[in-house]
Order: sequence, then structure tokens, then C-alpha cells
Amino acid sequence: MLFLRAFTIVALLAGATIWWLTRAVPLPATEMARLTGDAARGERVFTAAGCADCHAAPGSQDDRVLAGGQKFVTPFGTFVAPNISPDPLDGIGGWTLVDFASALKRGVSPEGRHYYPAFPYTAYAKMADQDVADLWAFWQALPQSRSPSAAHDLIFPFSIRRGVGVWKMLFFNDDWVMQDADTAELERGRTLVEALAHCGECHTPRGPMGELRRDLWLVGAANPSGPGRVPGLRAGQLDWDAEAIAYYLETGFTPDYDSAGGHMAEVVGNFAQLPAEDRAAVAAYLKALPPLPAPD
Repeated sequence: MLFLRAFTIVALLAGATIWWLTRAVPLPATEMARLTGDAARGERVFTAAGCADCHAAPGSQDDRVLAGGQKFVTPFGTFVAPNISPDPLDGIGGWTLVDFASALKRGVSPEGRHYYPAFPYTAYAKMADQDVADLWAFWQALPQSRSPSAAHDLIFPFSIRRGVGVWKMLFFNDDWVMQDADTAELERGRTLVEALAHCGECHTPRGPMGELRRDLWLVGAANPSGPGRVPGLRAGQLDWDAEAIAYYLETGFTPDYDSAGGHMAEVVGNFAQLPAEDRAAVAAYLKALPPLPAPD
């Protein structure tokens, strides 16, 4: 009987500890208080981050109406992009700047719930606070949509949202992959590749729980949308010179006269709107990465 009591107490304490450690922790309310956003700079962040690629409604003629509805089929079930337009009822128009920052940098909703990492906050967590403030300032002028968000359709136990807290404990790492970006160009390239454009989400293989294999950063991965593979971007895999990489990001044309297709065509569409120095910075970043073997 004494053993059973002790076991019960230990189990309850362990459960309470895990419950506490896996709670959703938003940013402090004062985190963004001193920042003023610039909408013009925010438009550049919006474009680089590809917000419309996932959150514009399927078939929409205006990709700045972020009504949501796109479906993303994964081994864990189907995720549905929510309405993130500035509508105060069906979108995020009722949020504050710190709510917005908590979603992007912590994966936490204003209600204190974890977001699933299908939303790439693991990349956006590296964003500078000023970039977040600028993006929020731009967001205010986007069109509103009264389309309610649809629920995800996930397989048990992944449908238990609290489990994301465990996932974050194990895999959420907001450190830079490239630790030493010793020039302004490399620093900008790192911001674009690792944070805003979240290139690793497609070009890096994943582990069994959907976590990015940071030890195999940008070596290529299975195509989440069908057969084939997303190509690797490391030296020995992508042997284009920096000028060819920058030209591809502007036009979609490869040195072999092929052209970008699928989701990459949308990425190129975004990069084509950015200044030439941003495309050059991405090229410099990729050329600075040491070679790694592709996974089997």
C-alpha cells in the first residue's frame, strides 16, 4: 500500500511537471512595446516570407486576400491554412502586435494554445523583432475576408494539440544553422534562407516526428506534394555559380534552360519582387555552405 501511494504521488508529480513544461508560453506583453512598424518595409518581409503562398484561398484572383482554405496532406493528417486576413471576426484583426509576434516566434495563439509546426514558426522564430513589427504594420492594409477557418483533420494522437508542447521541447531550436555570418551579405542571406523564406522546410529531410534534420541542412528531401525529391542546395549538389543562382531566383530559368515548377515557381515569383541584393545574398549564403552527403 505504501509503495502504491508513493508511486501515485510520483506519477502525479511527473504528470504535473510535464504539463507545466509543455504549456504554451507567449511573449511577454511588453516585448514589442517600443517598436514602431514601417508598412513599406513590411511589404518586403511579406513577400520574402511567402505568406500568400499558403494562406490565399485556392483559386483566388487576389493573393493578398488571406482567407485560407488550402489543404496540406501529411503523414499526420491534413492541415488546413486558416484565415489570417485582418478581419476582426474570422481573421486576426483583433490581435495585437505581441499576439502576432507570439504566433510567429513562439508558435502560440492569443488563446494560449500551441500552433502545429505545419505553420513554419520554427523558421520565423529567427526573425528580427523589427521585421515582425514592420510586417504587422503592412498587414493592417490587407483586404479582410469573412471566410471562417476550417479545422485540421489529423490522425490520433496528433490531434491532441497539447502534444505539440512535447514536440517543441524535443525539436524547437531557434539557433541559426550557419553560426558565423561574418559579412552583411551573408547575414542577409541567412535571414532570408533560414528565417523569412524558410527554405529548409522543403529542402531539408525530416525525422519520424516531422522535425527538420538540421545535421542534413538543405541536402534535399522527399517531395511532400508527390513523387520525386526536392533537390539539395549544398556544394556538390547545386554547382551553379552565384550569378546563376540569383538569376534563377529572379526568372525561374536554370543554366540548363529548364524552368522552375510546382511550389518553387511561387517562391521564384516572390524573390523576383525583392531587390537584386536579396537574391545575391541568398546565392552568397548557399555558396558559403560546406558540402554534405545527400541522405540515402
